Amino acid sequence: MRHGTRSRDPILHLAARANDLPYTRVGYAVNRKVGGAVVRNRVRRRLREIIRQLPLRSGYDVVAVPQPLSASASFEDLSCATVRTAGKLKLIPLEDGLARC
Repeated sequence: MRHGTRSRDPILHLAARANDLPYTRVGYAVNRKVGGAVVRNRVRRRLREIIRQLPLRSGYDVVAVPQPLSASASFEDLSCATVRTAGKLKLIPLEDGLARC
C-alpha cells in the first residue's frame, strides 16, 4: 500500500487507507520469514480472530503484516500489538483499545 498511513510494532505492522465504501476491508500479508506454512497459517488465523473482535471504524482498507516475532508471540501479545497499532492509526476508539491491554 503506497498511500495511506502506517503503524509499526515489533510484532505487527499495519497500513490503512481510506476507501469510499461503507465497510472496512482487511488483508493479511504473512511473509515466509515468519515461519513455515503451519506457523504462517496459525498467525493468520489468530490475526483474523483478533481483528474480527475489534470495533474497527468503517471505510478503510487495512493490511496487516506480521513480523517474525509474531510466530512465538502469545495470543494476548498479538492482540495487544494489534490494538496498539490500530489505535495509533485511529481505526478503533482509544477507550476500547486501552481496556484490552
